Amino acid sequence: MATGIDGYVITSTIDPNGLPDPLAKTVATAAGAWMTNYHTYAWAKWVPIAAFAALAAGILFARLGKAGLAFWSSSLACAGIIGTAGVSMFPFIMPSSTDPRSSLTVYDAVSSHLTLGLMLGATVIFMPLIIFYTSWAYKVMWGKVTTEFIAANDKSAY
Repeated sequence: MATGIDGYVITSTIDPNGLPDPLAKTVATAAGAWMTNYHTYAWAKWVPIAAFAALAAGILFARLGKAGLAFWSSSLACAGIIGTAGVSMFPFIMPSSTDPRSSLTVYDAVSSHLTLGLMLGATVIFMPLIIFYTSWAYKVMWGKVTTEFIAANDKSAY
């Protein structure tokens, strides 16, 4: 295991078919444990690399005046930064600083099949509505507001 920031490691067996019980696991503190996933999964290294590359691309595109590409690059950088934390800490979601055994893991944070089915149904119904509304709002408000536009529309712009 690599040296670095102390992290947590699950030392007991997790039953994926059992009921979630946050206290049914044993957790130990280990040096460099937050970096273990980068050694275990070769693809995990690409998450922080993509974050840095997207950040550099966002800065470059912003300086070149390519607003759309800068937006997408910065969005990818944000996703990469959040993904880096997720990959580093997996399977822990919220590590407990007082009692490592009480840490919330992905195995503890599961929902029932009924709940997951209901959430899938809600997503199938509401996601298209949200995408439609957001697309419409972007279409209506597209473009930069300039001083000339405000002066020409001083009675209707606001």
